[in-house]
Amino acid sequence: MSKKNATPVAWAKRILLRIILVLMVFWGGGIAVFSILPVPFSAVMVERQIGAWLTGNFSYVAHSDWVSMDEISPWMGLAVIAAEDQKFPDHWGFDVTAIEKALAHNERNENRVRGASTLSQQTAKNLFLWDGRSWVRKGLEAGLTLGMETVWSKKRILTVYLNVAEFGEGVFGVEAAAQRYFHKPASRLTLSEAALLAAVLPNPIRFKADAPSGYVRSRQAWIMRQMRQLGGEGFMTRNKLY
Repeated sequence: MSKKNATPVAWAKRILLRIILVLMVFWGGGIAVFSILPVPFSAVMVERQIGAWLTGNFSYVAHSDWVSMDEISPWMGLAVIAAEDQKFPDHWGFDVTAIEKALAHNERNENRVRGASTLSQQTAKNLFLWDGRSWVRKGLEAGLTLGMETVWSKKRILTVYLNVAEFGEGVFGVEAAAQRYFHKPASRLTLSEAALLAAVLPNPIRFKADAPSGYVRSRQAWIMRQMRQLGGEGFMTRNKLY
């Protein structure tokens, strides 16, 4: 079939294929490059910034300061693992048991959806994809997660996660969060401060680290107990995460 006689459907398929190929090259290159280099910004940061501008909020600035794992308190890495993904050192990007439990829960409670994303999946989504829920995004997230787990070490995934995670309005990354809420570098965060930051991660716009609700405080206490049960700082060194 000549280009001149190509149907609109054929043209659409070609354009879609080209877009997919471009995205694959972009994402694959990103996984390779960011296995070594600092991440300057994430897709979620871009999404938040554009959203603020479109609503006329020109004072909003999505801010992040990259720091290496050596510049982050070991309590912080332990806190997010305790809060979000306790099987992080052992899984290959997905927690099958947690997914099965979430699916069963969501079938019984349609209005209270529970997620089962690992830290690896959250990193893939935050870094490369858009926010929100859809099967298309979840499919892309799964592919990117497998790519990251193949190329990156667990320590690298955790480092990137801590640098791109959203901790409040315009506050991305643990260094920016530590400076904003505790007026200190991320390297000096205490166990309780790290647990408080981890406590707001499910919804950092609704939950406030600088004005924690009773729920956030109870979640902070739970995270601190989990951190101790995991073995404290020794957990990080045993699993080569610090």
